[in-house]
Amino acid sequence: MVLNIVWVAFILIGFVVALVRLAQGEMDIFTRVLTALFDTAKTGFDISLGLVGIMSLWLGIMKIGEQAGMIQLFARAMSPLFRRLFPEVPPAHPAGGSMVMNFSANMLGLDNAATPLGLKAMRELQEINPDKEVASNPMIMFLVLNTAGITLIPTSVIAMRQSLALEQGLTGFNAADIFLPTLIGTFISFAAGLVAVAWLQRIRLLQWPIVLFFAGFGALMGGLYLALSGLPPKEMADTIGLIGSLVIFGVIVLFVAAGAWRRINVYEAFVDGAKEGFGVAVTIIPYLIAILAAISVFRSTGCMDFVIAGIAAVVGALGLNTDFVPALPVGLMKTLSGSGARGLMIDVMKTYGVDSFQGKLAAIIQGSTETTFYVLAVYFGSVNIRKTRYALGCGLFADLVGLVGAIIVGYAFYHA
Repeated sequence: MVLNIVWVAFILIGFVVALVRLAQGEMDIFTRVLTALFDTAKTGFDISLGLVGIMSLWLGIMKIGEQAGMIQLFARAMSPLFRRLFPEVPPAHPAGGSMVMNFSANMLGLDNAATPLGLKAMRELQEINPDKEVASNPMIMFLVLNTAGITLIPTSVIAMRQSLALEQGLTGFNAADIFLPTLIGTFISFAAGLVAVAWLQRIRLLQWPIVLFFAGFGALMGGLYLALSGLPPKEMADTIGLIGSLVIFGVIVLFVAAGAWRRINVYEAFVDGAKEGFGVAVTIIPYLIAILAAISVFRSTGCMDFVIAGIAAVVGALGLNTDFVPALPVGLMKTLSGSGARGLMIDVMKTYGVDSFQGKLAAIIQGSTETTFYVLAVYFGSVNIRKTRYALGCGLFADLVGLVGAIIVGYAFYHA
C-alpha cells in the first residue's frame, strides 16, 4: 500500500511540475522526461538480467553450503543474537545463515555478493511466512537492517576519490581518510533502523547478545582504524580489496571442502542451486522497472532540485550553516538510485574539489546510506510480497537519521 502511494505520488507530482515548466517555456521538458523514462526501463531490465550470472553462482554455492551443513552452522553460531532480533524464525533455520552471510558481504562493501545472498534469505523467510502476500516481521527486520546495513569498507567510494584526486593534481592525497567517518555514519543508520523496527515489533534491545554485538562492533571499528589508518592510500586500498576478496573466496572454498568431506556430489549441488538463479532474476524485473520508472519521472522533471532548494531556504532562515547543502542531494538521491547518487557525488567533488568539506561530506553520505526503494522493490518483488506494512517507513527513518548523522560527523571531522 505504501509503495503504491509513493509510486502514484512520484508520477503525478512529476507530471504537474513538468506542466509548470512547460508553461515557463521549457518546450522539451516532456521529451526529456520520456527519454529518461524509456532509458530507465531499459536499465531496470539490464540490471535484472545482469543478476542472472551472479545469482546462479551464489545460489549454487549456497546450495553446496546448505547440503554440507555449513549454512546451519552459521545460523547456530549467530543464533543467540538472531533469536532476539528474529524471534519468529525457528532456531538453526537456513535463513539465519543466509542473513549472516548477506550482512557480512554488505559490511565488506561487496554488493555483488550481498544481493543474491539477501534474495536467498528472503525466499527462505517466505517459506515460514504465514501470509505469502504480506511482509512478515522477520522480513521487515531483515530488509530494514539491510538497507541501513553497516559498511566497514566503502571500497568504491575510496577508489573514485583517489581517481578524482589524480585528475585534480593532488599529491599525497589520502582517499581513505573518510573511512572512520563513513563507518560511524553507517553505524548510526543501522542503529536507527534497528531501534525503529524493534519498537514496532516490541523487541527488547537490552539483552546481552545485542549489547555484546554493539560492543564487539565498536571494538572492531577501533581495531580496523588503528590497523589501516597509517597506511598509504594505495596500500590501504590494496589491503581493503585483499580482505574482502579473501573472506568471500574463503567462504566458497570452505563450502566446497566441507561438501567434499561429507561426500556429497558438490558439482550436482551447485548446478541445482544455480538453476534457481534465472527464475529469481526474472521475477524481480517488473518490480524493479516500476520503482525505477517513478524515480526517473520525479528526478527528470526537476522535483529533486525543488526539494533541495526548499531545504536550503529553511536551513538558511534558521541561521544555520549551509555549507552541507551542496552534498545533500547525494543523500536524498541515494534512497532512490545508487547510480544517480554516485553521479551527484562525483559532480560535487568536481565542482568543489575532492578534498573540500563538501567533497568529503558527499563521500561520507554516499558510503553510509542505502538505496531503500531499490532494495524494497527487489527483495520484496523476488517473493511477490504486495503489502510491505511499515518496512518503507522504518527504512526511510533509518536513511534520514543516517543522513543527519553523516552531516554531523562530517562537521565534527572536517568543518573548521
